[in-house]
Amino acid sequence: MAEYRAEAVIKKILKDRTPGPPRLPKEKPFGEDPKSIKLPQWFTEEDLKYYANKYEQKSFTGRLNYYRGLDLKWELTAAWTGAKVRVPVKFMVGDVDMVYTTPGVKEYGGFKNDEDTGHFINQERR
Repeated sequence: MAEYRAEAVIKKILKDRTPGPPRLPKEKPFGEDPKSIKLPQWFTEEDLKYYANKYEQKSFTGRLNYYRGLDLKWELTAAWTGAKVRVPVKFMVGDVDMVYTTPGVKEYGGFKNDEDTGHFINQERR
């Protein structure tokens, strides 16, 4: 059952193209049977098995802790508030990336997006 759960979470993340941060309702968080979720063409069953196995071994905790620690990150980087990056930089983002479509991010400015691409732009556009 545990492997099924990791696979279900990964499938939901890959399928969801809804703008804004992800929201999973308490009742039926995946809305449909995860077995019926079709993988995008750029993500194979082999990829799914690999990532699900890794998440089953290590869990999602490390990835989630990044978000749990956002307040601490702001504190630790306070000294660089307002600092400018003075070297050429390119940040690529898909127009349906859940991070990019979170309220306030687009307005931050300077983004050029890749249409109909989500959070995994390097895989979706290979």
